[in-house]
Amino acid sequence: MDKIENYRNIITNILEKYAKITPANLPDVENEIIVDTLRDSYQLVRVGFENRRRVHYCVFHFDIRNDKIWVQHDVTDIPVAQLLLDAGVPKEDLVLGFHAPYMREISGFAMA
Repeated sequence: MDKIENYRNIITNILEKYAKITPANLPDVENEIIVDTLRDSYQLVRVGFENRRRVHYCVFHFDIRNDKIWVQHDVTDIPVAQLLLDAGVPKEDLVLGFHAPYMREISGFAMA
């Protein structure tokens, strides 16, 4: 399996694992996985209602750009970067896109 296909599988597996988790405080909210392999963009979003309030937000957002995984968004306390490392993604192929470029310099991960 080539590198990009492997990264797609790793990301999809993480999204599928966490899509099975429904927050106890949001029983009427569904998890939805959005996968765009043409543009290599992957998201887990929550959609539904909490009482009478609309809920719609992104939990995870990953992109694959220039042979690297970009973690664009993560609103969890789950160390998603560590999950990617544990799955075999080397640090030099992992960009923490939610950090400003000057912060990426000291993160130990890829710059871009």
